[in-house]
Amino acid sequence: MISALTGGHPLSTNINKELAISAENKQIAMGVGSQRAAVVNKNLRESYDVVRENAPSTTIIGNIGAPQIEYAKDATSLIEADALAVHLNPLQEIIQPEGDVNAKGYIKDLEMICDEIDIPVVAKETGAGISKEDARILEKIGINTIDIQGSGGTSWAAVETYRAENTELGNLFWNWGIPTAISTIETLDNVSLPVISSGGIRNGLEAAKAIALGASCVGIGLPFLKHSYHGHEYTEKQIEKFTTELKTAMFLVGASNIKELQEKNIVISGKTREYLNEIGINTKKYARRNE
Repeated sequence: MISALTGGHPLSTNINKELAISAENKQIAMGVGSQRAAVVNKNLRESYDVVRENAPSTTIIGNIGAPQIEYAKDATSLIEADALAVHLNPLQEIIQPEGDVNAKGYIKDLEMICDEIDIPVVAKETGAGISKEDARILEKIGINTIDIQGSGGTSWAAVETYRAENTELGNLFWNWGIPTAISTIETLDNVSLPVISSGGIRNGLEAAKAIALGASCVGIGLPFLKHSYHGHEYTEKQIEKFTTELKTAMFLVGASNIKELQEKNIVISGKTREYLNEIGINTKKYARRNE
């Protein structure tokens, strides 16, 4: 899927339009950036309206922040969303000069959103990953899917560091978070929910690895954002390239479909194995799936 990227600014209208056309033509899901701006200011809605206008039949995922429960229904109706992502970004907020660092009530707000809207709710991190403890809480309160978005991709701490006058805090926490591969395994090992693996996935081979770990879907952001400036035709070529890379990896391991890829033996090594073993996850079971 095309991960949540942008919206709420006039310059983002064309970006979302090109991405939406690509998503529709290739029938892949697409997320939008935080919709708070458009719910509050109707003059900014065009950058979101353009998504459903150009992607009438593919899956579109709305987006609000965890404390913004009052925006949930308006956000979903604005783009006729098929699902709603609720983003969790405490790291970004604490580095952001004007950030909201009051995280009290996040869990209660998430639970109320799950109760109040009639489409699936996706709990979405924004670059710091999901731990096993958080995953269990999210499943318990009714979240339908978890987008782990681990560290290794775009660092929103870094983005906010460029905006801040005092850069010391941002530089210190620039790479904070659980790496994507580890967060994917940690989450899947503790809940039965579908997991979207995202955060630094840049090609089809990396996607194949995430799916082999058990992810139901992979999210890609930055590469598609860059391609969108050249138009949807160029973005679609990149989607085709990505698909070819994924299929090549599947061919080489003898997987004719996604389910078979998820069942293949995989060897986890290095720091990833050390980390997982330390938190009680036996990585040997991944290498012995078919015994």
